[in-house]
Amino acid sequence: MGLLDVLDARLGDGLENVLCSHHARRLRRLGWGDVLDGEGAGWFTPRRPVLHGNKFEVLVDGATAFPVVAEAIENAQKYIHIANWHASPDFQLTREPGAPQLRELLSAAAERVPVRVLLWAGPPIPFFEPTRKRAAAAKKAFLECGAVRCELDARERTLHCHHEKIVIVDDVAFVGGLDMTAVEGDRHDSPEHPPRDLGWHDHIARIEGPAVAEVAAHFAARWLEIAGETLPAPEVPPEAGSSSVQLVRTIPERTYSFAPRGDFSLLDSYLRALRSATSLIYLENQFLWSPEITEVLIDKLRNPPTREFRMVLLLPQKPSNGADTTRGQLGRLIDADPDGRLVAATLVAHGDAPVYIHAKLSIVDDRWLSVGSANLNEHSLFNDTEVNVVTDDPEVARSTRLRLWAEHLDADVSGPIDDVVDKIWRPALKGPSRVMELPGVSRRAGRLQGPLRGLLVDG
Repeated sequence: MGLLDVLDARLGDGLENVLCSHHARRLRRLGWGDVLDGEGAGWFTPRRPVLHGNKFEVLVDGATAFPVVAEAIENAQKYIHIANWHASPDFQLTREPGAPQLRELLSAAAERVPVRVLLWAGPPIPFFEPTRKRAAAAKKAFLECGAVRCELDARERTLHCHHEKIVIVDDVAFVGGLDMTAVEGDRHDSPEHPPRDLGWHDHIARIEGPAVAEVAAHFAARWLEIAGETLPAPEVPPEAGSSSVQLVRTIPERTYSFAPRGDFSLLDSYLRALRSATSLIYLENQFLWSPEITEVLIDKLRNPPTREFRMVLLLPQKPSNGADTTRGQLGRLIDADPDGRLVAATLVAHGDAPVYIHAKLSIVDDRWLSVGSANLNEHSLFNDTEVNVVTDDPEVARSTRLRLWAEHLDADVSGPIDDVVDKIWRPALKGPSRVMELPGVSRRAGRLQGPLRGLLVDG
């Protein structure tokens, strides 16, 4: 290692240590200090209730997920509540000829049930999408749909946003990473990922059962603060399956009166599950530059809990921002992997067209699954508002992994995890296939953007 590399490494380590120390002080001050103490493990955080008796299904990619959401809206009998980063009134949830726009779906539903839409108001300065002008235009268009209520939430932290994506229709909740918009990319893609300008890989969890009331209560709490309307206490739906489900959140402190000291249960949930891993960590995520997360991953690679332990990361080839910081953290992980337990990949469509990994899904040991809106960066874990849902149902976790791996690898992936990683994933990276190796960078200076941003805007 040359002198410049040594300096780069020391600068990177030093800046990340400052950032992590800042986060630790902040969480201790808010009563969340134990989240980062390195000791908590397990499949659920004790900070949030666990609801039993649910049906939990992961819908993969927009062409699969959006029609299910559209059908629920069309058949609504009680109410429709939507909270999104952004939703475009003219977005079509299905692409058949003559398919209705979102505003048309909601307008028709509003003739028989209450329809409420809560969107981020956009950044105060138009540095990134959706601008406040775009958000205001969306609100105006939804309000023109008659009985549809639409409110804009401008209580974001500086340079951060309201990022959650939830839909509650009667006794069904959808929680995931898909926004009902084509802003910054058309989310309507299929698992086959046919070549187009930019493919889009993402997920939504569809939930039935008592956990739906938790999602509904979260929406109601935000709606009360922004719209000033108290919604009836959500009815707890009857048991619908065998899955235990926990809703976890990121809510920065001093954003809402219902969580004055914030809610960092999403970070707690991730750290506990990753610390518990013994055989597999599988992450599909748009970003990977949270040092709190990567330190746990590095420790697992340097001190593998079992001989069979493997780690598979599916990340975008070119993240919309934070690209250098993601690559830098990936370089650290590669450097920490002398035994070759790590696979880092991205997706390509047929013909090597890029597929954007917008996903926020994680599976540990085929026993724990988390899906929602949270990226593995400091925005999602400390500063944006986010919602994920978690289950410890091994059948859901394993079946989802098998479905995703079969989709990505176009192969039988039912064998032992370490064999599949070593004998199917690794050869597939050499092509031709739907997965491609994702290189890291060893130079530390190339990934300082994330920690610098965190220090400047973390507050």
